[in-house]
Amino acid sequence: MKRMGMVFRAKANKALDRAEDPRETLDYSYQKQLELLQKVRRGVADVATSRKRLELQLSQLQNQSGKLEEQGKKALSLGREDLAREALSRRSALQQQVTDLETQHQTLQAEEEKLTLAAQRLQAKVDAFRTKKETIKATYTAAQAQTRIGEAFSGISEEMGDVGMAVQRAEDKTAELQARSGAIDELLASGALDDQSGTAKDDLTAELDRISGGSDVELELQRMKAELAGGGSEGQQALEGGNGAQQGQQQAQSQDTPRFDKP
Repeated sequence: MKRMGMVFRAKANKALDRAEDPRETLDYSYQKQLELLQKVRRGVADVATSRKRLELQLSQLQNQSGKLEEQGKKALSLGREDLAREALSRRSALQQQVTDLETQHQTLQAEEEKLTLAAQRLQAKVDAFRTKKETIKATYTAAQAQTRIGEAFSGISEEMGDVGMAVQRAEDKTAELQARSGAIDELLASGALDDQSGTAKDDLTAELDRISGGSDVELELQRMKAELAGGGSEGQQALEGGNGAQQGQQQAQSQDTPRFDKP
């Protein structure tokens, strides 16, 4: 179980590290600091409100104390010593409350000053973190763009790898077609592949047929010239005899051929 838990945590840590974006983390940290600064400012405002409330209470007590003192003097001037004593007694109680409120006021004022100083320091820290955050984000974005450009130029990125594979396949197919076309041309030129339709011949065969045909015609023409030059009459008789024999053969063939009359 411990081993499985360790493997699971390692896998989860790797997945989180792959999914984590430093810029988002910095923005989240800055947001939390702003929330903390807002809480400190709210605390300063609360302490200041309490201090202001104590100041109002002190002002009211001091007014009442002054009023009791005037009443005691007036009662004493009228010969009412008992009223003057009562007024002074109440004034003494109010003075004790004033003393306590003044102590609380001093404590709140010191706390307010402390929180105000802390808020100022935190504000400076947040401002510095914001500047640093933006600098880090800009540097990270520039480095990421530079890395992608380098991968694109080197061809090791996924997108450029797919493009490179497509180009390589196209080049391989083109080279295969070119090699096949060249091989067929060589086989046709050598005569290894004959045209089964008999309508097309290679250049060499056509040239040989033309030369042999022309030679036969020339030889026949030379023989006929020699015969005519050697004996004109004998040649003429031979020609006439040949023509008569040919006509007799044609007549015999016409007689042997059965005739079919129409009914």
